[in-house]
Amino acid sequence: MGELRNLISMKDLDRKQIDHILDVSSKMEDVAIKRSKDLESKIMAVLFFEPSTRTRLSFESAMLRLGGSVLGFAEATTSSAGGKGETLADTIRTVERYADIIVIRHPLDGSARVAAEFSSIPVINAGSGSEEHPTQALLDLYSIKKFKGSIDGLSISLCGDLKYGRTVHSLGMALTNYNVSIKLAAPQMLRMKPAVIEDMRKAGAEVIEVDSVEEAVKDVDVIYMTRIQKERFPDPREYDKVVGRFSITADDAPLMRDDAIVLHPLPRVDELSADLDGLPQARYFDQVYNGVILRMAILKMILG
Repeated sequence: MGELRNLISMKDLDRKQIDHILDVSSKMEDVAIKRSKDLESKIMAVLFFEPSTRTRLSFESAMLRLGGSVLGFAEATTSSAGGKGETLADTIRTVERYADIIVIRHPLDGSARVAAEFSSIPVINAGSGSEEHPTQALLDLYSIKKFKGSIDGLSISLCGDLKYGRTVHSLGMALTNYNVSIKLAAPQMLRMKPAVIEDMRKAGAEVIEVDSVEEAVKDVDVIYMTRIQKERFPDPREYDKVVGRFSITADDAPLMRDDAIVLHPLPRVDELSADLDGLPQARYFDQVYNGVILRMAILKMILG
């Protein structure tokens, strides 16, 4: 496979490349525990123009476990872009002088690709607007393979905010590389954009749409739930119409297969009840750790 230079979109990767990333990730399981000095001379810049806990900290944990160093900011207001109006291009041209790789999260669609165009060092998309979150999709694939043994042959339900949720956009496209059936479960006003569904079907995926929690959790191997993205609603009144209307609780567990798994990119609000946490199907907190493993693999492949 070709060298991994940037990671901007799942559409830039084919199955061979994805499988290779997942294989390298499995080799990082021991490295994460023992630590290494493989990237001892490397510096990672994290430019987070949007709030983040898991993505930012897991990238930092991954780099530190590989012996590298980290610099950057976690809020746009603490940067010249937020406080002084510096353009994204100028921020990238500046930061590339300080680091060996840039990890960027930004509220605008297309921002990561713009950053890659202006950067002379590798760029990783840690979330761009409502469109893509490729490392989340890869860690989700890794989690599914780790917990279920394989991805091929599974039935997978993508649930919740499918309109604004960038994680399901990336994961939906990533899953088209595998022999899976996909159920899209969302309230009517939060259904997946038709263009995304069309792309998934063109790629050969079997896709159906449902609009109830009951249909979402029945007869599937993987239930992937997402929160309603309040910050991306153009009208707060539209958010008020759907908040709390699509959630899974322990009362829904009898509808699930005994060996099904429930995943969530987190943070959750009220779409996954805490009474699910003790059930064997609940694997979302185990999924968090897989983010460190996957991101170690990506950093190693790009910088190592």
